[in-house]
Amino acid sequence: MHASFQQIQGGLWGLLVGDAVGVPYEFHAPSQIPALQLIQLLPPAGFPRSYSHVPAGTWSDDGSQALCLAASLLTYPDFNLTDFASRLTHWLADGYMAVDGVVFDVGIQTGAALRRLTHGIPPTQSGLDGERNNGNGSLMRSLPLALLHRGDFASLVTIAHLQSAVTHAHPRSQACCALYCLWARHELARHPSPWDAAVDALRTIYPPGSPHRIELEQSVLTHSQPSGSGYVVDSLHSARLACQATSYPGIIQAAIALGNDTDTTACIAGGIAGIRHGKAGIPAHWLDGLRGKDILAPLLESLKSQSVL
Repeated sequence: MHASFQQIQGGLWGLLVGDAVGVPYEFHAPSQIPALQLIQLLPPAGFPRSYSHVPAGTWSDDGSQALCLAASLLTYPDFNLTDFASRLTHWLADGYMAVDGVVFDVGIQTGAALRRLTHGIPPTQSGLDGERNNGNGSLMRSLPLALLHRGDFASLVTIAHLQSAVTHAHPRSQACCALYCLWARHELARHPSPWDAAVDALRTIYPPGSPHRIELEQSVLTHSQPSGSGYVVDSLHSARLACQATSYPGIIQAAIALGNDTDTTACIAGGIAGIRHGKAGIPAHWLDGLRGKDILAPLLESLKSQSVL
């Protein structure tokens, strides 16, 4: 798969802007979210913003960890687990890839896994693997794999599992990351039914009866009534629901309107929306208001020189 620079940058801008738009609305119930057209980078006056001390236009842990993965893949195109894990711990400890170098949000499970890494547990063993350890922390950062990985579907799935396992090692979380990456890969190819094609591809990769196939069939694909929560399966389906909208801002606003984990839903949906609609489809005032563009710029410059493009 040879993605164009325009597609790749669209995905990266899309996830970062979606994340940043979603940050002020996080933890609010759907009934508390403003009307769709009022969901903007800066919420309406009087809205009780989450992280009120964080300037509007700032991406969260979602965007920072995605950029950690992107930077690692630009250095090691075939994926280097140790390098990626090191960048994640660098983010948590030093604010690497965070706007202003400030980490203001970290998931409970991700924080626990990264502390295990700093205490010497290898990245192949650092992730939590219980059934209750299926938050969306690995899904939210996984898009750069679909954008930058050069291999076939099977190798993409393998690496999606590996990057997830650093923090989220349960097969359900890994399957969600794999499905999202295949969905994005089919979006890049302009497939007429990208989600269905991704499901079909994953079914050919997962052997019948394997743990990942069981999770895919019994937990991931059976989910209904998305609610914008932090549960990895719900996050994936919430993003898919939002992506029924027909424009980039419409997708982001639909994602945030679900309430709850708004920045992550908008980040996951925003990556898909950015692939579909490109940077040109993102409202100019959202792009202008995005902070941290100096962090993204060198990655984009590096992308331009990659032979994969």
